[in-house]
Amino acid sequence: MVALAVLVAAIAAHKSVWLLIFLLLLALWLIIKGESRFLAIFVLTSGLLAYFFLSINQLTEPPPLPSNFPLTWSNDYKINGQKLRGFATTTNGQKLYVVYTFSSEQEKNFYEHTSLSGMTYVAKGELVTPSSPAHAYAFSMSNYLTSKGATGVVEIANWRYVGKRASFFTLLAEVRHGMKKHIERTFPKSLVAEAQALLIGVQDQMEDELQRAYQKLGITHLFAISGLHVALVSWLFFEGLLRISVRKEMATVVLLILLPVYGVIAGGAPSVWRAVSVVELMMLLRFFKWGISMDDALAISFIGFVLLEPGIIFQIGFQLSYLAAASLIYSSIIFKQTRNWLSRSFFITFVCQLLVYPLLLHHFYELSISSFFVNIVFVSLFSFVILPFNIVAFVLSYLSLPLANVLFAGYEPLRNWLTEMIFYMQALPWQLWSPGKPSSWLSCVAMLSVLASFYYLEIRRFRKAIMVLVIPAIWVHLSPMLYNETKITFLNAGQGDSIVIELPFRRAVYVIDAGGVLRFEQESWKKTDRPYEVGKQVVVPFLKGKGIRTIDIFIASHADADHIEGAEEVLQEINMKEIHVTPGSLNEPLMNDLLQEANKRNIPIKEKIKGNAWRVGVTDFYYLWPNDTFYEGNDDSLVLYMRQKAFTALFTGDLEQYGEQQLIKRYGPLLTNLTLLKAGHHGSKTSSIEAFVELLQPQLTVFSAGLHNRYGHPHEEVVERFVSRNLATWTTGLDGTIEIRIWDNRWSVSK
Repeated sequence: MVALAVLVAAIAAHKSVWLLIFLLLLALWLIIKGESRFLAIFVLTSGLLAYFFLSINQLTEPPPLPSNFPLTWSNDYKINGQKLRGFATTTNGQKLYVVYTFSSEQEKNFYEHTSLSGMTYVAKGELVTPSSPAHAYAFSMSNYLTSKGATGVVEIANWRYVGKRASFFTLLAEVRHGMKKHIERTFPKSLVAEAQALLIGVQDQMEDELQRAYQKLGITHLFAISGLHVALVSWLFFEGLLRISVRKEMATVVLLILLPVYGVIAGGAPSVWRAVSVVELMMLLRFFKWGISMDDALAISFIGFVLLEPGIIFQIGFQLSYLAAASLIYSSIIFKQTRNWLSRSFFITFVCQLLVYPLLLHHFYELSISSFFVNIVFVSLFSFVILPFNIVAFVLSYLSLPLANVLFAGYEPLRNWLTEMIFYMQALPWQLWSPGKPSSWLSCVAMLSVLASFYYLEIRRFRKAIMVLVIPAIWVHLSPMLYNETKITFLNAGQGDSIVIELPFRRAVYVIDAGGVLRFEQESWKKTDRPYEVGKQVVVPFLKGKGIRTIDIFIASHADADHIEGAEEVLQEINMKEIHVTPGSLNEPLMNDLLQEANKRNIPIKEKIKGNAWRVGVTDFYYLWPNDTFYEGNDDSLVLYMRQKAFTALFTGDLEQYGEQQLIKRYGPLLTNLTLLKAGHHGSKTSSIEAFVELLQPQLTVFSAGLHNRYGHPHEEVVERFVSRNLATWTTGLDGTIEIRIWDNRWSVSK
C-alpha cells in the first residue's frame, strides 16, 4: 500500500496536486477493509511525504543554461546518420537531451568506435522547445524527456573536449561498448542483433520488419533483458561458483557484488534493475538472517526507483515490468490449481498478458491475441536454448573463435529457420486485436475487470471470471464506434497531405493521401539507418489510436511523394477495401510500392474521374476532377466534393491555377459559400487564385504544410487572399492536427 501511495504522489507531483485526494481515498478504503487506523495513517503520511520530497528535491525548475556549459555524457546515446543524440548531465546535475551534428565522416567514425560515457565537453548551444506530437496518438518528445528525468533539449553549435570522468560506471560503459563491438566482429551478421539484445540490451540493429513480426506475435519482451534473464544468469553463475568449490556464503557475496555490474552492462533497462534490485534485497537480508517476502521486496524496489527518478513511472518498460511481476506474485493460488507444466505455463502467460492488456492498449492501441499461446513455447525456447547458447557462444568467442565458429555453423541455419517460421506465423490472419486507445476511465474499468476475474479464478468461478472479463473488453472494442457525428481530421503530416473522414457510427472511413517525405540525395554516411516515415510514424498511429481497423476507400489524390509515399506503410498495417487513384497516375514510378502491396493483398485499385459519386446515409460524395485520363501532375489531382445537409467541403489535392479555373467554369454555383476548403498545393503561389477564393468564400480553409518548410507554404500572398475577406485559415504545421466535427447542421473545429 505504501508503494501505491508513493505512485499516487509521483503522479500528483508531475500532473496536479489535486490527485493527492486519492491518498485520502486509499486510507479510507483501508479502514473500511478492516485494517488498523495506524496503517491507514502511515500510508497517507508516506504518500504526502513522498509528494513533498519529489516536488522540492526532484522536480524543481533548473537554472538557465549559460552560454558555455560543461556536459558529461551518460551511457544512453545513439548515433544515426549525421546525428548524435542522447543524454548528458551538467555540473549541477541537470539532465539534458543533447543533439550534435557531425561535420565529417571521420568525426562520425571516431564517435562510433569510442565509448562516450563519462566524456566531458565544454559546449555552446541553446535549449530548444521539444517538437509537439503530430497528434494525440503520436510520439511525444516532452513525455519522453519527462520519463527520462531530462529537463530539455539542447542543440550543440560547437564543443571542446576537456577530459573523461573516471568512475566505475565509466569503466563498465567501456566494457559494454567493447562487448558490442566484439559481437559485431565475431558473430555471424544474422545473429548480431539477437546477441546484442539478449546479452547487453542493445536493440539498434534489429530490422524493422523482424521487430514488427515479434510485436504481432507478442514476443518482443523476450528480446529485452528481463527478470527471467537475470534469474537465469544469476543461477548459472552461482551454480558455476559452487561447482568450482567456492563456499555458498562466498558465492552469495560475489553474486551480490556482480549483479549490479551485470545490470549496468545489460543496459540498465527498468526490467533489469527491477530484477537486480529485488534479488539483491532478498539475498542481502537473508544473508543477515532477516526474512522478507517477495512482494515486500518488489514494493521496496518500486519505492526506491520512484523516489530516485520520479519520471520513471511514465516509462512503458517500468510499468509493464512491475505490473507483470506483481501479477505472478499475487496469482500463486491460480498457478497451484494447475496439474501439469503445460497448463501452468499457459496460466503464467495468461495471467501476465491479461493484467497488462489495458496498459498495452493505452500505449500501443492493439494487443497480440496469439501471444497468449505463442509465449508458452517461445518463453521456454528463449530461456533454455537461445539465451544459454548466446552466453556460451559469447564466452567461447573470446576463448577460441574457431570453436565458436563451429557452434555458429550449426546454430545459424536453425535460427534462420526459426525466423522464417516467425514470419510465417505473424502473417496468419486475426493476429491482432486493435480497438484503439481506450479513455482513461474505460482503461480503469478494464483493469478492475481483470482483477475481478482473477478473484473468480482463485475461487474456481470460471463462468463469472469470463463474464467480468469479456463484457468490458467488448465495451472497449465498440466504444470508438459509438458516436453520432462526422469527423474530418487533417493530420499534421509535415509537408504532406493526409485527411481522415469518419462517418457516424463508423459506417465508413475514407482516407485521402498518406503523407510522405521528399527525399534528396546525400552522402552515404549522412543517411539514417531508419529514415523517418510519415505513414508508419504519423498516419498509422492515428488510425490505430482511433480504433480504425479498416479503410473503406483510400484516395490517392495524385502521384507526388508528399501525398503517396506513406500509403504503402498504411496498407501494411490497416486493411483497405479499395483504392481510388486519378487516371494515368499508376504509371508513375512513385506509385509502384503502393501498387505492389495492393496486388499482394488483392485490394482493387480503381481509376476515378469527374462524375463518379456515392452516398452513405445523409452524406454525398462527388468527384469533380479530373475530366480526362491523361495524367500531367498537380492539375490532375482527384478533387472530392462532400455534402452533408448544410455542410459542404472540397478536397483539392495539389490543384493549381488551371484546375481551379476549370472548377469555377464547370461547378460555379455548386461551390459558392463553401463550409470547408482544403487549399490546393499546400497554399503555394500557384493555387488559391483570387477568383477561386472569391467564388468559394469558405468559412474555414486548411493548409496542409510543414512548420518552417523550405517552400514557404502557405505563401503570405495566398493567406492574405483569405484574411482580406475575413475568412478563417488554419495550417497543420502551425496549429497541429485539425479536427472538424459535424452533427445536424452544426459543426466545430479543434486542434
